[in-house]
Amino acid sequence: MQAARFHGRGDIRIDDIPDPQARLGAVTIDIAWCGICGTDLHEYLDGPIFIPPVGHPHPLTHEQVPVTMGHEFSGTITQVGDDVADLHVGEHVVVEPYFVCGHCSQCVAGRYNLCTSMGFIGLAGGGGGLSERIVVDQRWVHPIGDIPLDQAALIEPLAVAHHAWVRSGATSGDIAFVGGAGPIGLLLAAVLHAEGLTVIVSEPGAARKAMAASTGVADHVLDPTIDDVRARVLELTDGRGADVGFECSSVQVVLDQLIDVVRPGGVIVNVSIWSSRASIDIQKVVLKELDLRGTIAYRDDHPASIDLVRTGKVDLAPFITAKIPLERLVPDGFQALIDHRETAVKILVTPNGPTS
Repeated sequence: MQAARFHGRGDIRIDDIPDPQARLGAVTIDIAWCGICGTDLHEYLDGPIFIPPVGHPHPLTHEQVPVTMGHEFSGTITQVGDDVADLHVGEHVVVEPYFVCGHCSQCVAGRYNLCTSMGFIGLAGGGGGLSERIVVDQRWVHPIGDIPLDQAALIEPLAVAHHAWVRSGATSGDIAFVGGAGPIGLLLAAVLHAEGLTVIVSEPGAARKAMAASTGVADHVLDPTIDDVRARVLELTDGRGADVGFECSSVQVVLDQLIDVVRPGGVIVNVSIWSSRASIDIQKVVLKELDLRGTIAYRDDHPASIDLVRTGKVDLAPFITAKIPLERLVPDGFQALIDHRETAVKILVTPNGPTS
């Protein structure tokens, strides 16, 4: 079968590899669509980061470069292991793309996203969504009902956004500030809006500002190249400041901005993955008694995320900006995200069929 594999920084190839083998406790899934994640782009530009380099195989998968990429994917079950219950051939599904050990203290406590050996399908090995098919353990497979398969490919990043909201502790009626309207920032704004928060988004890119406004996920859209962001947030919050802020850009100035716009006693959640070391004005954090929290991926967030889409509280369709075949992954996918960052939000890739 055809699969996109990471061979090194700037080196992703469409290789012909053997089909994955069915196994007990798992299902075979024909991939419909797979999104290109910001993490994938980081790997392409700066990797290997999460992908295990040569000589350092992942402790759970025992794989190393080259590995098949893609972890935001949807598809159809084509084969079910003899001991698998509650999943059926022909069912449309998405995958929570984890490898966890199951026996470290975090796994035992149910915090499997903090597993000391944690890895992601499509990064640590185990196949990936940028291929024709994959075999995944039943535990990680989630039926999606009648959600369209292209939109379903965004449920994985939506679960990232949902978990960030959960980590924040914010509730309906709170005011949230989202720094950065890339795919995660937009989906996070969608979750916050669906949960009853007032959402302020700050983003310099014209297309992404327009998407934040046109989709209705933001109540207020600010441009940091034009607006005095701190002054505008204070104005919009009657001088109080935002209750919670989310860093979704991995840009230092945005992190600094969040510390300024969140009210005393407020919460800042860092959602983005940083490729370089960030600095924090710790004196401001201390004097304002801010809570600075990290968030990684998701934990038991997929069912709630699927429900947000099923019930119409979140519409994923507007965030899909392009659909391409697997063979065009690098020029029309990764390069488009690099060269046309302002207009490319979520690019979907199909290895099995037309792109329309």
